[in-house]
Amino acid sequence: MRADLLALTTDALTTLTNRGLVKRASKEVEAAAPALVLADDGTLTGTSADGIVTTVPVGGGLDAATCTCGASGVCRHVLVVVLAYQGSAASDPGTALPRDADTGASPPRASSDKSASDGWTPGTFTDEQLEARIGRRLMTAARRAARAGYVARVVRATATDPAPRAELSSCSVRFLVPGDLGFTHTDAVKGARDDVIALAVWAFRVADERHPGAADVQVQVQVGEVADAVEAGLVEAVALGADVLRTGAVHAGAGLAGPVAAVRRTLDAAGLRWPLLAVDDLAEQLAAYADRSTRYRPDLLADLVTELHARHRAVGGGGSGLRSRILGTEEAAQTPLRRLRLDGLGCRVRGSETERVVEIFLAHPDSATVLVVRRLWTVASFGERVAGRRVGGATVAALAAGSVVTESAVRSASRAVRLGTGNIAKTTVGPSAGAWHELPSSLVVRDLMAVAEELDGLPPRFVRPRVEAELVRVVEIAEVRELSYAPGAQRLDAVIADREGWTGVVSSTYRPTAPGGLDSLARALRGEYGRPRFVSGPLRRHAGAVVVDPLAVAVDGRVVVPDLAVDETGVVVSPGVPPAADPIDVAVEGAMSVLAEVAHRGLDHLPAGFGERVSAAAGELSRVGLGRAGRAVSGFAETLRAGPADDAVTAWVDAWLRLAVTSDLR
Repeated sequence: MRADLLALTTDALTTLTNRGLVKRASKEVEAAAPALVLADDGTLTGTSADGIVTTVPVGGGLDAATCTCGASGVCRHVLVVVLAYQGSAASDPGTALPRDADTGASPPRASSDKSASDGWTPGTFTDEQLEARIGRRLMTAARRAARAGYVARVVRATATDPAPRAELSSCSVRFLVPGDLGFTHTDAVKGARDDVIALAVWAFRVADERHPGAADVQVQVQVGEVADAVEAGLVEAVALGADVLRTGAVHAGAGLAGPVAAVRRTLDAAGLRWPLLAVDDLAEQLAAYADRSTRYRPDLLADLVTELHARHRAVGGGGSGLRSRILGTEEAAQTPLRRLRLDGLGCRVRGSETERVVEIFLAHPDSATVLVVRRLWTVASFGERVAGRRVGGATVAALAAGSVVTESAVRSASRAVRLGTGNIAKTTVGPSAGAWHELPSSLVVRDLMAVAEELDGLPPRFVRPRVEAELVRVVEIAEVRELSYAPGAQRLDAVIADREGWTGVVSSTYRPTAPGGLDSLARALRGEYGRPRFVSGPLRRHAGAVVVDPLAVAVDGRVVVPDLAVDETGVVVSPGVPPAADPIDVAVEGAMSVLAEVAHRGLDHLPAGFGERVSAAAGELSRVGLGRAGRAVSGFAETLRAGPADDAVTAWVDAWLRLAVTSDLR
């Protein structure tokens, strides 16, 4: 008996191929089932009425099957043979087992009998079986990732979903047939990341040992001690950040290009994805300043220097158990993905008079993540539109508000995705009805109080995974209670409520790159396009409220993307009462502005009297009740009196880290 083939459900066959192929094969079996023969070694052969012969050997899964039809990959004839065999076994389990044509003997039972699936776990696969499945080279890559450490979510089989799976950072791995690695499915393109099969098996081993009764559990996998290359890469990155802080963006010039390239090579070789991306952003900020680009921001430069120090500190002590999450050692630089279905969640348009940076946000329901497509274009003026520009064969407007199916996606470690073009791997886009309630529950916010607690419990952003659109969610709108416009700040605010009456704020500020954005947002929230049901955007906490920076609004039957709206006649919105300046916000922002100037000018180039400005900022923090922040900033001021040194770098990092976390919690 071929227990492996009998264990394949319709969903499993659809996962391994596609739904259309399975439906076509089912119809052919109903019309004329092939003649089947099962050999002593378990090889199943089927001969169709038109003479096509299909062979399905034991081991290797459906990919090992051969067919005389000449099609590449798994063809419909393979599915016809499998479905016909399942049908014959189901119709008469006692007598339906075919006998070998030559010997007449009953074929041996497969080692993975159906009864063995009870309590079965992928953790029982041996390393020898894994190496036979994925090869020595990929086993070596998997062991390297295991030494660095990674986190996986292990979900065991249930009655409704009999395929256990491991969710890794780069993809999901499902084991469709008990005891058979040939029927393992991953989101990645076949052969591109088969090392994840080993990572998934090892994750199950850890779960079986530490959490044997848990149906759904997150585990940390780490084999051996941290490699010297990891520590060396972090030390080099921290030293680079210190050099930038001492030199400052103003004086960096081209002299840092060599050190940046050297640090990048070290980090890449050690697989430290998050520090590597931070260094890339650091280099981009320095280049932006040199080019006098509006993309340069002193506060962002300060953030990046602090991030390198923070990640190094976090893995040096008690945080070492989360090393893979802090350093991104589990992440592949790029992962080609299989056929994806994505839902457009809107876009953000930024830039200057001569360039546009467009970010398109796409929900991936299967992995419960939000992916980002980012493009930069040169434009002639602020008035030039980008909605009609094309990405992956589709327009920006279509992607941002559409339903996307693509076979050409390549995902980076940070969840940025690139859509290719071509005749073989295509991207098709259709209109979206805004049915965002069908998205995974982890992406849809229905309880504003619960998401507020989730945001409050996040680790500091300096040590979180560097994931694009990390906090982009879809928020369900039960009611729009208030809509107001602040003329001085050019900001539109709307108070929304969930089903339980908890409120949040949708807040958007005018940008010249999206001149019709506020009017379009106001009309959507007023219900002029239909009842507003959802709003998408990154979430944050401010003054005790959950704030959404809107990317799109789903109304009845369509998706409205404010950043792509054409200029419309102005919408009359009642002016809001200007809020009184919060003294805590003023003190924190003032201190951060002074410290950001250090990263801009450089510790070695601060003007006379700068220490007094730092001390004044520290005093203001203490005055409003932020004693720890005040002491951290005052400590940095003390180091300046002795002249710039390593102590000044450490004290500056301490102060900026304290202020940034305080600001995020506001």
